[in-house]
Amino acid sequence: MTAATHETAQSEKATLRTRLYGECDPMNYEALLTDAEQTELLKLRGFLETEAKPLLADYWERGDFPAQLIKPLAALDLITPASLTAGGAKPRSLYEGFRNFELARTDASLATYYNGQSGLFRTTVLRGGSEDQAKTWLPLIDSFEMTGVFALTEPEHGSDIAGGLTTSARRSGNNWVINGEKRWIGNAVFADYLAVLARDVADGQIKAFLVKSDAPGVTMKNIGGKMSLRMVQNSDISLDNVEVTEEFRLARINSFADVADLLRSMRSGVAWFAAGVQAGAYEAALKYAADREQFGRPISGFQMIQDKLVGMLGNTIASLGMVVRLSQQQDEGVYRDQDSAMAKAWTCSRMRETVASARDIAGGNGILLSNDVGRFFADAEAIYTYEGTKEINTLVVGRAITGRSAFTR
Repeated sequence: MTAATHETAQSEKATLRTRLYGECDPMNYEALLTDAEQTELLKLRGFLETEAKPLLADYWERGDFPAQLIKPLAALDLITPASLTAGGAKPRSLYEGFRNFELARTDASLATYYNGQSGLFRTTVLRGGSEDQAKTWLPLIDSFEMTGVFALTEPEHGSDIAGGLTTSARRSGNNWVINGEKRWIGNAVFADYLAVLARDVADGQIKAFLVKSDAPGVTMKNIGGKMSLRMVQNSDISLDNVEVTEEFRLARINSFADVADLLRSMRSGVAWFAAGVQAGAYEAALKYAADREQFGRPISGFQMIQDKLVGMLGNTIASLGMVVRLSQQQDEGVYRDQDSAMAKAWTCSRMRETVASARDIAGGNGILLSNDVGRFFADAEAIYTYEGTKEINTLVVGRAITGRSAFTR
């Protein structure tokens, strides 16, 4: 087969496939997905369109999470689907990224809930647990039989958590006794386990423990009054002499350097969120512009509206291109702090611009949840901040390109 014939065949094949993201992916990055990966994403798309979307505005306004979606979402088997794991294969980072993209394109709170299990908790066990721990727990995590969340942030320590973490762990025979507080732990109320990061009083190093969420000494308080990610049930968690056996200490987390290894992968997921939120905001704004008439015609025909739409689409395409390449690198085994930090900081900055333009296009109606625009606009603010602020991620990249650390101590 000649190169030209091969190209024609590939082009014909592409036209036969359902385009998932035609409006917001004109560069066709999704063509990098396999047929099996696209099938899994189409399964997710169907669920989100029919089961989730009708609930979003109501639950967002109430500040509640639609818990009735948890079991059917888990039943989709999207973490390690059989179609992608035959013969011992592992799902690609690219597939996992597009899964986050699809979720965030629909709703950032749903994406945060799902990624808490499939990304944060699973990564903590996969990279932090021993071979035996991972072998035992990962199948249960993948099926949602064992649910969990990542508990790092504290009331007084976020950006400075590496040196400031105060939650303590003290060895007592075969047990550990944990004391401290955690904050902003999303959806902990639905979790069986809290992956708690604590400082070992014996050596001053960071260790990780799987703490039962209903263990004696664990108390949770819902954080209310939020303007962003209102469906996510964030908790303040107090740990008062909570006992954990040695078998539930994750064996490969013995310093903050080990925690940083987890964060490289976690930041990548948030960068995909930022791209997905932009896609959702763009599609909502494009639909609104086509439907809304002013001065006797649809506003999509106005020059200034088209300028905003083009800017939004450009941001979305560029962000998608960056996260696609980041996932491709990770599929090749390349994980670097500066890559995930750059992607998180850059895509989130573009996200802020994109959702603001969507809000502009919808005018006064942009604050109505029924148009979706307001939800994306508000939720973007939380994504912009978590998994490292723009400033912290910028310093990670700056240190890599100059060889000099600008972090204060």
